[in-house]
Amino acid sequence: MTTPPAASARRVPCPHCQGPALYDASNRWRPFCSERCRIADLGAWASEKFRVPGAAPSDDDPNVPAARGEG
Repeated sequence: MTTPPAASARRVPCPHCQGPALYDASNRWRPFCSERCRIADLGAWASEKFRVPGAAPSDDDPNVPAARGEG
């Protein structure tokens, strides 16, 4: 059984659909508004739709491990 949200509970925009999401312990999907939005966002990350920008490392970069079978 879940507890009812406090009267002072914050509402924030859902990161996926931008709809209102209750940011409280009673919302098991927070910061998302629903399980559907949480799963859709996870799927976007898994399919690499979201990426952190950055330059590709050069082949001469000593910090990049060699591919298997090389070396």
